[in-house]
Amino acid sequence: MWAKAGFVFYKSKEVRRENTTENQPAKCRSLPAAEKLRTKNLSEIILTVEGVDPVALFGENNAKLNLLRKAFPDVTITSRGNNLKITGEKKDTQAAKAKFEMMARYLREHQELPVQTVEDLLGGENPFDVRIPVNGDGASGNTILFGREGKPIKAKTRNQKRMVEVCEVNDIVFALGPAGTGKTYTAVAIAVRALKNKLVKKIVLTRPAVEAGENLGFLPGDLKEKVDPYLRPLYDALDDMLPMEKLNFFMENRVIEIAPLAFMRGRTLDNAYIILDEAQNASPLQLKMFLTRLGPSAKCIITGDLSQIDLPGHQKSGLRQAVEKLEDVDGIAVINLTTEDVVRHRLVKEIIKAYEQIEAEERARKERKKAEQNADKEELIETKPDWQPAKPGQS
Repeated sequence: MWAKAGFVFYKSKEVRRENTTENQPAKCRSLPAAEKLRTKNLSEIILTVEGVDPVALFGENNAKLNLLRKAFPDVTITSRGNNLKITGEKKDTQAAKAKFEMMARYLREHQELPVQTVEDLLGGENPFDVRIPVNGDGASGNTILFGREGKPIKAKTRNQKRMVEVCEVNDIVFALGPAGTGKTYTAVAIAVRALKNKLVKKIVLTRPAVEAGENLGFLPGDLKEKVDPYLRPLYDALDDMLPMEKLNFFMENRVIEIAPLAFMRGRTLDNAYIILDEAQNASPLQLKMFLTRLGPSAKCIITGDLSQIDLPGHQKSGLRQAVEKLEDVDGIAVINLTTEDVVRHRLVKEIIKAYEQIEAEERARKERKKAEQNADKEELIETKPDWQPAKPGQS
């Protein structure tokens, strides 16, 4: 039986081993009844992988294959060259084969098979619901633009693609999510595409000049040199999408402008694509000021991560308030990305989940403390005596 899966063709051979008293009388008579039943259900599946480097599928030093072995400890999985043999009880071998075929399918559709994806597959998650295929039926329409040297800049997850679609029909979009979900990168790609297609005349990129928990003090240089370190992520995204000569030309002629949020007051930005990055570090007044800069033909994307607010303790972030008050306004949309959209190192996803658990426990602790304080206050009111001491001069 030949089945296409991944870049490869599988030649699957299943052998059902039935140990009977005729071929192994002495051994079978000595086995318990349950063991006899188990040996009758043993099966062997041989898969032949062709047309691809097995390292892409098995992993370096069989790292991905070892994850499969760990997930199915009752199954013996051996590989030699392009052949993979799965031996064990029939239900277990079929389950292991199904997972292996999913790994191959993911490799075909995405041209990569990260270790994190293998762990997700074996853990019961379905990355096909999150990631967008590079090849196949689901691949059409996920390229945002072609960057330097013709490199395709693509939406890698379903939520990133949804963000691209929502930006086409709304003038203001809030993109919220944890670190590593591609909020800023996707937003810059959308803006550069609009500029290339002559839908806008300029791009304005801005972010609050807020340090991440540090006080760096005086920074040397002119104004541009002082604020450039805060705006470096925006430069990095642009470097991927535009040739150096064209990027320098756009910057020199103010077709692409990068500036701190504090410099936006008093301006009217029209025929422009405006991106406010790290909006969780903007105060309510700053965010109101920014949102009222839009001209009649402007579009805007606001990105932020409400779990990483770097403002001093006495200042509140204006992002949460803005989302709550404006999400139902026609022409304004909110996109929420999750840990499933993380496209950085595979450990980033686990780190975010760990910190989310810490934050949830802290919120629960505060709620319990508040409930206890309210209970003590109610108890104090109930036990308060009804009589009051007589005032001086009263009998």
